[in-house]
Amino acid sequence: MLYWESNPMSLKSYKELAVWQKSVQLVVEIYNLTERFPKEETYGLTSQARRASVSIPSNIAEGSKRKDLPEYLQFLRIADASAAELETQIVIAKKLYAVLDYSKIDGLLEEIQKMLNTLISKLKSRSQNPK
Repeated sequence: MLYWESNPMSLKSYKELAVWQKSVQLVVEIYNLTERFPKEETYGLTSQARRASVSIPSNIAEGSKRKDLPEYLQFLRIADASAAELETQIVIAKKLYAVLDYSKIDGLLEEIQKMLNTLISKLKSRSQNPK
């Protein structure tokens, strides 16, 4: 039984999670941004940023299909780590390609990180105090 199945009012799918939806939106924004990077970045910063961004919603989804809460929490932590990795890559990109607009990405990434931290905290609390 998945952790939310004990509560019929809970989500039925990771696709209903706002953090997953925003993470998918972030992936699209990262792809749009990195298309503007120079071609010599194809196997460098472009590839790294795209992989890190895709890792966020992918780990949220994979973790939600795990059979126990500790496993799900681990995948959420990996998603959060990928967000931090992407944040670092964006800092580097801003230094290299300052003329590009990073405002959408900055806002989405900050929101996703806050949402992941909140979700992790709530689920961790639930795992420590099961009903």
